[in-house]
Amino acid sequence: MYSVFRAVILLSVLLATSLAAAAPLRVCSDPNDLPFSNMQKQGFENKLAEMVGEGLQRPINFVWWPPRQRFMEKWLKANRCDLVMGTTTDSELLETTQPYYRSTYVFVSRRDRKIEVASLTDASLKNYRIGAQIIGDDGETVPPAQEMAQHGLVNNIVGYSLYGDQLSQNPSSDIITAVANGEVDLAVAWGPLAGYSAGRSSLPLTITPICQRASAIPVTFSISMGVAPGNDGLRNQLNQFIVQHKRQIRELLLSYGVPLLEDAGAPRSRNSNATCR
Repeated sequence: MYSVFRAVILLSVLLATSLAAAAPLRVCSDPNDLPFSNMQKQGFENKLAEMVGEGLQRPINFVWWPPRQRFMEKWLKANRCDLVMGTTTDSELLETTQPYYRSTYVFVSRRDRKIEVASLTDASLKNYRIGAQIIGDDGETVPPAQEMAQHGLVNNIVGYSLYGDQLSQNPSSDIITAVANGEVDLAVAWGPLAGYSAGRSSLPLTITPICQRASAIPVTFSISMGVAPGNDGLRNQLNQFIVQHKRQIRELLLSYGVPLLEDAGAPRSRNSNATCR
């Protein structure tokens, strides 16, 4: 009788463990923001999430969040999702994994213009209209544009919303389209967006990494996965996954044109220059 009781208890434990392992992993994702994610699951963060699900043996449920600042953090804390695929490693709002890539802001220009700029302090910038993304409703710009403004280039900067018109396809790429069609002479953009969009442009574009050594503010960032504060168990599992799948993650990112900073600091990408002058 005792052995039967033990068998029942063991079976219950195994069943509970199996059900827990199979619980869906809810991933906060932007529904219209390639190359990162979209509702068709075409972004590299969608693909990476599916890799994570396979590695952790948990089905993936994408939770589509409104494309505005800090919604992901709020939804994590409210337990509406479990995981954010891309956030800065030093985020103070989330528990972050070890970084799975590091990239940089870049200059984007038309190849036929032959614009050679790699530094935010380059004197020739005063001759150009420069596209920069605006974050939120208060007019805050991305870090490189902030530094250019400090160097007297406010009137050279043309703002493009980071979120764009959500009724259009992939609105964050509007700034790259503006370079191709001549609305601006060049743009400063986050490397993954620039690399992906340049690879699909009808006109050849040049991507030049902004030189961190010559910048007064950070222009390169490490990117991690993020979970809600206190969810150390999931974070530890994700860290193990990142270590075990380093090569596959790198190949995925390169296939989307993401400029990856190597140990020496030079970016590796199919579409970018390989030196920081």
